[in-house]
Amino acid sequence: MQLAASVPSMCNSHRQATVPTLGLPNPMSPAHATVLLWVWAMLEAFEVMEKENIFQKTPCPAFLMFDNAAYLADMSFELPCHCKPEQVPAVVWFHQKHLGSGHTQVLTDFDGQLLVEASQVRTGSDVLARFGIRMFSLLVFHAQPEDSGLYFCGTQQGDYFYAYDVDIQSGEALVATFEDRGQEPSLDERHGSFRIFTAFWEWTACDRCGVRGEQWRLGLCYLQSPDLPPRYHTMPPGVVSCGSRAVPRQLRAMAAAHTPELLVRSCQVPCTNRSRIRKGILALYSYVSKLGSRPWLPQVPIQFHQQRLGQGLILTCPGARPEHSVAWDKDHQPLYHTQYLKGVNRSMRVFIDHGHQLHIRFTRRSDQGTYYCWHQGVKVAGIRLSVTSRGHHRASLSDPETRFALQLALLGYLLITAIFVTVHLCRCCCYLFRCCPNLVP
Repeated sequence: MQLAASVPSMCNSHRQATVPTLGLPNPMSPAHATVLLWVWAMLEAFEVMEKENIFQKTPCPAFLMFDNAAYLADMSFELPCHCKPEQVPAVVWFHQKHLGSGHTQVLTDFDGQLLVEASQVRTGSDVLARFGIRMFSLLVFHAQPEDSGLYFCGTQQGDYFYAYDVDIQSGEALVATFEDRGQEPSLDERHGSFRIFTAFWEWTACDRCGVRGEQWRLGLCYLQSPDLPPRYHTMPPGVVSCGSRAVPRQLRAMAAAHTPELLVRSCQVPCTNRSRIRKGILALYSYVSKLGSRPWLPQVPIQFHQQRLGQGLILTCPGARPEHSVAWDKDHQPLYHTQYLKGVNRSMRVFIDHGHQLHIRFTRRSDQGTYYCWHQGVKVAGIRLSVTSRGHHRASLSDPETRFALQLALLGYLLITAIFVTVHLCRCCCYLFRCCPNLVP
């Protein structure tokens, strides 16, 4: 069963105006050009008028309903305010964890024009620092499971027009399934009249071109039951995400045990003509450059980074989001998800997380090289990594090597303590048996 992967866009989609063919002679006369510009201006005016009348054509429901939407943690999403009275110039967005709860967050600046750049938002920040409002729509960046709940579009006085039931599912226990190895997704769970299953999104684009690549599809947990509250609007009817507020309390524990899934398979697509032409021009330019006229020009922008030996490092592909198709290469060696995806092996020192970030724990000399990033099947950037042992670094608990050293020291201390206690217990037992021989059977 395929479900919508994201919240739908505005009610009336943006229609591109096309100018009809007028049969004008060539070359075009000034009169004909004037007529053509007038027709184009009329079509543009009609298009602007259509945009302005969107809320006139979409009446608000008399009974407030909740549209269900589910996402994976660290994704960004948009919640459009599909309807509002024409006389309301700006909307206010509210957030509640549960319907009727006393604590309500106000996500607005009361002008409806709060703009936030996605590149400036950090993953660990609070929801109040990770949202923006554009054209009456609420944008939430790097969503976390704590952001799940009910979102209301209304006025400052508390009049609600539209509402959403948002479910942010955690990716910590995400299960990866590789089709090339013959693995299959988990089966549906049936408990009486309701069913727990995984609804998969569409396959992403191949993450590399010209060579063997990979593509994946994300599956989120959904529940089908005939006993869902009628106030929650679901598509198809009777199907809702597992973390929705519409799920009865007695079923939430069962639904929480069904984790999201990730299907991965191999693919191979040719590069576009534009990429081939660009590669040919760059190769020719590089050849001429190496003859001494100009310095060598890399195929993609290269960033140089120096890392201290033993430190942890996280590499991020520019412009990439968790729902995009992203791949990593080290020099000419592809880093495939079948070997480097997080969770494939618990003792992995180099791995790719579910947000497409490349992690290197305890940097070694062998990690030196150029790491190339593919975004939506196109190689977009490279990071030239050099590892050095020089420089002073102050230890911090946020460093992975510091935490590992503390854990190792603690385990060693516990082991020595256990051996010390065991030896003394044995000595006490031997002393007791010698002093009291009657206790010996």
